[in-house]
This record gives sequence, structure tokens and C-alpha cells, in this order.
Amino acid sequence: MAYHLLQRDPGGAGRLASALDHALKTLRRCARCNTFTEDVVCDRCLSPRRDSSLLCVVEMPVDLNTMEQTHAFNGLYYVLMGRLSPLDGIGPRELAFDRLLARANDGAVREVVLATNFTNEGEATAHYLAEMLRARGLKVSRIARGLPVGGELEYSDAATVAQAFIERRDY
Repeated sequence: MAYHLLQRDPGGAGRLASALDHALKTLRRCARCNTFTEDVVCDRCLSPRRDSSLLCVVEMPVDLNTMEQTHAFNGLYYVLMGRLSPLDGIGPRELAFDRLLARANDGAVREVVLATNFTNEGEATAHYLAEMLRARGLKVSRIARGLPVGGELEYSDAATVAQAFIERRDY
């Protein structure tokens, strides 16, 4: 991207550099959900229209944005800023799980929805968090996985079809 901008769009490269510089100077982590914001607490966390009894845990801010685009969830979020990865030296301390626990045990949260990615690390993170949160009396759920809307069986891999079958529901 950098080579392309430098070669084909020097003005765009300057605007990108300026925007990144501005972001580095003005963005911080929301005190409640841990995503990027210019304020101490982001607008989403302050919104009275959101259901404060539901807390969705995602790995990264981009995952939060993806969840928001669905318009299917109206609760609040917590962004881990990563996932457990022991081989990379990333454990519960590096992801500040204690902050998540404090947030989930604020008295308002009744259910924590785990929306980590379906990678080995994301699954391990979800399992670890589920055990930790259930031990504190919270209801824990996990987003479902399976076939995409509009997907056809013949073009899906066997593991996805198997998971969709396992997680089937009454119709």
C-alpha cells in the first residue's frame, strides 16, 4: 500500500500519514469497553438505547464494527485487543482479563456473549473466558457458526457443514 501511494498518489500518502498522526495523538481506549475513542468513555457505552444487561466480547475493534453492521445486537461490548496465544506470549494478563471481569461483574450485566473468532486461539480464548465468567455466576453464550446465508452445501467445506449440523436448532 505504501509503495502504491508513494508511486501513484503522493497526496493520498500525505493525507494517510496525517490521519494516522492525528489518530495517534487523539485516540485512547474507552474506560468501559476498551475500544478506541477520543473520549474517556465512548458514545456507544454512554448510549441509553443499548441493553446494558448484554455484554458481547470480541477480539478486536474491527470485530466490534462487524457486529454493529449486522444490527442484530443492541447490547454493549468489551474488546479484548487480541486473543490468547501462548506461543506468542499472550496470556490472560496481556489481554487484561481482570478488566473484563470487573466490567462483567458491574451488577448490570446478566449475559456475556462470546464472539471471538473460530480459530484455535479464538476458541481457546472463548473457552477460558466461559469458565472464568460462569464461575462468577454469569450466563455465558457463544455466537453460532455454520453455513453462510445464501451458501450452498456443495461449495462448503466438511468441517463447516459438520458444525452446522451439530449446532442445528428446532424449526
